[in-house]
Parts: sequence; structure tokens; C-alpha cells
Amino acid sequence: MNSLIKLELARALRNRKFLFFSVIYPSVLFLIIAGNADSTTKVPGSGLTLPTYMMVSMASFGALTAVLMGNSERIAKEREGGWVRQLRLTTLPGRGYVLAKTASAAVVSLPSIVIVFAVASAVKDVRLDAWQWLALTGAIWAGSLVFAALGVALGYLAGGDAVRPITMITYFGLSMLGGLWMPTTTFPDWLQNIAKWLPTHAYAALGQAIEQSRAPHVQDLAVLAVSFVLFAGGAAWLYRKDTLKA
Repeated sequence: MNSLIKLELARALRNRKFLFFSVIYPSVLFLIIAGNADSTTKVPGSGLTLPTYMMVSMASFGALTAVLMGNSERIAKEREGGWVRQLRLTTLPGRGYVLAKTASAAVVSLPSIVIVFAVASAVKDVRLDAWQWLALTGAIWAGSLVFAALGVALGYLAGGDAVRPITMITYFGLSMLGGLWMPTTTFPDWLQNIAKWLPTHAYAALGQAIEQSRAPHVQDLAVLAVSFVLFAGGAAWLYRKDTLKA
């Protein structure tokens, strides 16, 4: 399985388009959204400045891009092309393929997080304690596993042509409604109530809690835990279903 992980990582690093959207694009969006914001105006209801608030949102968005977009389309295309079927003829356990995909996407997501942090610190003068930088990196990186499981599930849900629109709708829907592109406090009340139950909102809220030096809300932890169980369970069921077809 280690050889497959190395192969998947090498393929991801050679894909310049994927690297741009997962590693560079979130930092560009951060500069567009927070570029003209001053260092004193606070986001309503958070106590955080806009650059500090959006730093976590864009780091979360970058990790989401890497693990969701990086898994779903690639798995669907490899299923369609017969690569997954060939791997089943080897000694690689069935879960090894899924783990290799998740591991390679997670490795690529880490630079995205770090680059957003570096840009926010250098350009917008975001300052946090050392423990907060470390905790933010760990929380956002670990939280991306929720969406890695969703990416695997989508990859087994549809074929190579159908998976792209499904993934894009899911990706943009979760990003926008979850408040990764703009604070949910700017939403109408009814939309804020929906956003609170989305995993992307809970995901960004973990980082914001660290920035505020407080414990995360129980609801956010519960939303992420339930989402992971549902996504991972769905991925496992779809994988077994696909195996039986083969």
C-alpha cells in the first residue's frame, strides 16, 4: 500500500491544475476577499477581524478542495477505466485503495493550509500565539478527513462524466452555504439556521474557536462527527456494492 500512496502522491503533484486550485487558489481568494479590509473592523458575532476570520475559512476551503475534488473525479475515472478492477487482482486489500487516495489528498491539503496562513500573516498582519497556529493547522488538517470520506463516496456514486457536476454542486454548495466564502452573519436568518447544520460551517467554526481561545461548540463537534459517520458509511457501502458488480 505504501507504493500506491507514493504513486498517488506523485500523480497529484504532477497535476498542475489540481495544485493550483487546491494550493494557490484559496490564498488568492483570501487576498481578494480580505485584501482591502482593515485590521480593526470585526465580523459581527465573532469578535474576529475579517482577515483573521477569513484566514480560517480559506484554509478550510483549500483543504476541502484537495480532499473532495482530488478524490471524487479521480476515483470515478479510474473505476471507469478499469484501474480499480486491476488493483483488485493484486494482493492490495480493498480498503488500501481508498486509504491511498485519502492519504495522498491529505498530504496535498497541508501546503494549502500553510500557504493561506503565511499569506495572512505576511500581507494582512494576522498575529496569533504559537499554540494557536499549531492547533489551527492540526484541526483543519484532521477535519478534512470528513470531506475526504465524502469525496470517496461521490467517486463510487457516479461514473466519470456524471461525477463532475455532482461534485461541483456539492463543493460549491457546501462552500457557499457553510460560510467559507463569506461570514454566515451576512445571511438572512433562515439561511443562517440552515448553515449551522452544515459540516463546512462546523469545520470552519473549529478554527474560529481556536482563534478566540475557547472550546468549540458541542453542536459543531456533533455535526462533524455525524457527517463523518454518514460519509464514511456511505463510501464503504458504495465500495462494497461496486466490488460485487465487478
